[in-house]
Amino acid sequence: MKLYYRETGKDFPFIILHGLFGMSDNWMSFARKLGEEYRVIMPDLRNHGNSPQSNDWNYEAMADDLHELVESLDLDKFNLMGHSMGGKVAMNYAQKHPDHLNKLIVVDIAPRYYPVHHQKIIDALKSVNLSTIKTRSDAEDQLEKYIDEWGVRQFLLKNLGRNSDGYYWKFNLDVISDKIENVGEALSEKKVSIPALFVGGSKSDYIGDSDKEEIKKIFADPVIVHIKDAGHWVHADKPDELMDTITQFLNYKST
Repeated sequence: MKLYYRETGKDFPFIILHGLFGMSDNWMSFARKLGEEYRVIMPDLRNHGNSPQSNDWNYEAMADDLHELVESLDLDKFNLMGHSMGGKVAMNYAQKHPDHLNKLIVVDIAPRYYPVHHQKIIDALKSVNLSTIKTRSDAEDQLEKYIDEWGVRQFLLKNLGRNSDGYYWKFNLDVISDKIENVGEALSEKKVSIPALFVGGSKSDYIGDSDKEEIKKIFADPVIVHIKDAGHWVHADKPDELMDTITQFLNYKST
């Protein structure tokens, strides 16, 4: 599948993968700063953003899509970072194509199985009657009946598109809803030897103490850190701290 992607910066390639219900635009401000030293490439994963939609939606397919993009851009080596669902895609890619990766960065997700916990958001999105809304505020009013958090509503509303027929969701809500179990899939136990950094938010429970041993079973000598006062969206809560953590990891050379 040919993915849509955004790009900024120059020099050594650095690919960023967004999470569930996200898209490349979520990382644009972060990427502009990172682009001072890297060529930052941000694809929309399948069934998200401006990329094509498909009934096939799992980590293997998304990792294969990424590899197709890598080959189309003629990339040899690059750094790869993924957040949440994008982190699982990145881990799968590292297992399948380790020779392409310089370093791997995984933001607030572990390789373990996660039970479905997005049903509230799916119900909220399905509750929005797209045929009747006339403004984005109308959509937000309907989302607010299910979702109290203003920030979460704004994150979801970035996916609200509009054409001559009216408003629509950019993500494939039907397929995501039907196959949401796939997002929680555990990684296989195939070993990965490339340098890997796992960054969690101290206010998030996605990477707990018990996950550290699971990470170490797959990834050789991983660096695992938590950023203080950050939740699941680490790049939105603490962008400077995340940038500093990433920079230190990328600049470190083992002796």
